[in-house]
Amino acid sequence: MGLEHDAPETEDADPFDAFRQFFALERDVLVLSAAMFAFSLGFQMTSRYMGEYMYALGASAFVVGLFGTFGNVISAIYPYPGGAISDRLGSRYALTVFGLCSTIGFGIWLAAPALEGISAGPIPLEIAAIFVGLVFAQAWKSFGLGATFAIVKQSVPPSQLAAGFASTETFRRTAFLVGPLFAAALFFPFGSTDSDVVFAFQLILVVAVVFGVVGTLVQHFRYDVEEDSFGTEFAGVEQVLADLRAMPTELRPLLVGDTLVRFANGMVYVFFVIVVTRFHEVGLSLSVPTVGPVDLSPQSYFGVLLGLEMLVALLVMVPAAKAAERVGLKPVVALGFAVYAVFPIVLINAPESAAVLAALFAFSGLRFAGLPAHKALIVGPAERGTGGRVTGTYYLLRNVIVVPSAALGGLLWGGVSNPLTGTQLFAGDPALAFAIATAIGLVGTGYFLVFGKEFEAYR
Repeated sequence: MGLEHDAPETEDADPFDAFRQFFALERDVLVLSAAMFAFSLGFQMTSRYMGEYMYALGASAFVVGLFGTFGNVISAIYPYPGGAISDRLGSRYALTVFGLCSTIGFGIWLAAPALEGISAGPIPLEIAAIFVGLVFAQAWKSFGLGATFAIVKQSVPPSQLAAGFASTETFRRTAFLVGPLFAAALFFPFGSTDSDVVFAFQLILVVAVVFGVVGTLVQHFRYDVEEDSFGTEFAGVEQVLADLRAMPTELRPLLVGDTLVRFANGMVYVFFVIVVTRFHEVGLSLSVPTVGPVDLSPQSYFGVLLGLEMLVALLVMVPAAKAAERVGLKPVVALGFAVYAVFPIVLINAPESAAVLAALFAFSGLRFAGLPAHKALIVGPAERGTGGRVTGTYYLLRNVIVVPSAALGGLLWGGVSNPLTGTQLFAGDPALAFAIATAIGLVGTGYFLVFGKEFEAYR
């Protein structure tokens, strides 16, 4: 594929090389980096606020949970074909189509409030549009997963895989830092009423559409198609089954632990914004020199918290990748799993304090410390030329199992009623939902610590 370049086996991976290459305007890196930044920024600005947006449009906790589960379904379906395409097909037109799809998805979310008051049976069309939009919006993000893994696999020596992934993650997550801060700034002039939330979020979606258009155009017209490689035709379901059977055995303990941790996180992830904006209702008031008092609504402050979380992530990913070369991948991955596990119960039980929430989201940023090492542990055992399929297979298995997690979290959060009589069968308890999520996450972390395997190159 046009973005793949083999590096000499003796060349060290530099975690900041992505930035150096970008500013040197090397064409392939420019295309990949610009598209990655544009779509990551658009998706991160919007996806973390979707629960709040849906609440403002009248959705229940269970429907918000269903939206999270629907996202899990898409995450399960998209990566495998993305990985197969990265190994076998050319990329220019595929990247363009998926970029266009993501931009259309942002546009559907933008138009959803115009459908308010219209329903198809019991389903309000503005809520249905949110689900339809996700089918499109997540296209580029999930499609490119296998390609990213395969590129790094072919570009760095095995002992430097974690540092190689730190390079791509550092650049991508810079957009994850900027996106929520954009969102916070756009929420700032508005209040916390549902109408304010809807209007401010539509402004955010306009920005996402613009970045989506720019990213699509850049990757279509600047991508170097001459180096595209084309492989054999996809063999269908038989190919999927064969890749499942061929998955390296070293990955199985990692897959089990990772799946439990991600199931736990999936139960509550879509509700993090609700905890800050509607459960704790914590904003931020401070006095800025020469400006005077500044009051951030809970919605605006949530964007600041996400920015703080990602700032910590950017600061720790590179040192953690380097540390993995000394202590091994497994301890670093386990650290990330542990942070994933304990964050929900700490967040839901936190005092209503802006300073405490800031400390908690900074702590949450430590979960990204294990991400480059985690990716290295997934793709490391793969044979050269199969990194995309191994990655796609791994995420296919994990994401299929995680599918019902958000719906379960929504049921535990909002309760269950008899659809015939309306009688409440279970009242729902947000604290219980978050406590169960933490328990499942700790089981997954413990399993990986006991049974997880170290990648040979890091022994």
